[in-house]
Amino acid sequence: MVMTADKAFEIISVDRMAIACDGGGGPLGHPRVYLHIEQDKGDVMCPYCSRLFVYKAIHHKVG
Repeated sequence: MVMTADKAFEIISVDRMAIACDGGGGPLGHPRVYLHIEQDKGDVMCPYCSRLFVYKAIHHKVG
């Protein structure tokens, strides 16, 4: 992974390269943002809530 897991609020494994994050919704959420996981990186961090989304297929290859 390129992003450091120690800076992540939460690590979420996903099976899609394009994901949406709303911070969990409700009063603690944030505006919905759409994020794209680049093939060479394998993960992307939400700029609002610092959730780290890790693409399962790439994660399983390296770990």
